[in-house]
Amino acid sequence: YLAGFPDRPPVTPGSATIPDYLSGIYGAMGAMLAMEARRKTGRGQVVDIGLYEPVFRILDELAPAFQHKGYVRERMGPGTVNVVPHSHYPTKDGRWIAIACTSDKIFARLAEAMGAPELANDGKWGTIRQREAARAEVDAYVGAWTSRFTRDELLQTCEEAQVPCGPVYAIDEIFEDPQYKARGNILTMQDPRIGELAIPNLVPRLSETPGEVKWLGPAMGEHNGEIYRDWLKLSEAEMEALAAARVI
Repeated sequence: YLAGFPDRPPVTPGSATIPDYLSGIYGAMGAMLAMEARRKTGRGQVVDIGLYEPVFRILDELAPAFQHKGYVRERMGPGTVNVVPHSHYPTKDGRWIAIACTSDKIFARLAEAMGAPELANDGKWGTIRQREAARAEVDAYVGAWTSRFTRDELLQTCEEAQVPCGPVYAIDEIFEDPQYKARGNILTMQDPRIGELAIPNLVPRLSETPGEVKWLGPAMGEHNGEIYRDWLKLSEAEMEALAAARVI
């Protein structure tokens, strides 16, 4: 409901697998907590997580804002509540830059960088409440400014002005980013089926036991024989019948 633009239907935020990943992370945390409790008490316990629950947990202020004030947050595109400007803005070279002014002081620095320090005066957009009331106008002004420069020029300008910013990357740009390269975030593996394959590297990394990716997982049906024949004791005829019916 929150993802997308106000005048358009809700969309899937980024990846449909977000609940799956978050549930795995919270599940791992729950397992570690349960193991620590077992170490202290000698008793085990069930770790119970619903697929939707971690997503609800990271929504933070939505529940108290609704309960306390009846506020139902709507879709805001890349914007967010209580922060203006906070969006993705077009650049001269057809790319996008993210800019976030989370305080009046930061906006004053952005206004100075844009060559319009008067925008940060109290009578215009100097306070967050003033900028919230004029969100569309503020975003349009910032977008018109960013459209005059390349993304790299804007990144340099904002960084020099101490304005939080970042490039909005496509995957091909991630592969070329020096930070990703320096951190080793992209791991290249050899897969017997398709050859060289790039995947995201492990997170988090530990200083003493950093871990490693040893293999990419089994092929579809690779262990059918072990499971159906050895574990479930199916006969060869039964295996052939299941294969003929395209069950396995």
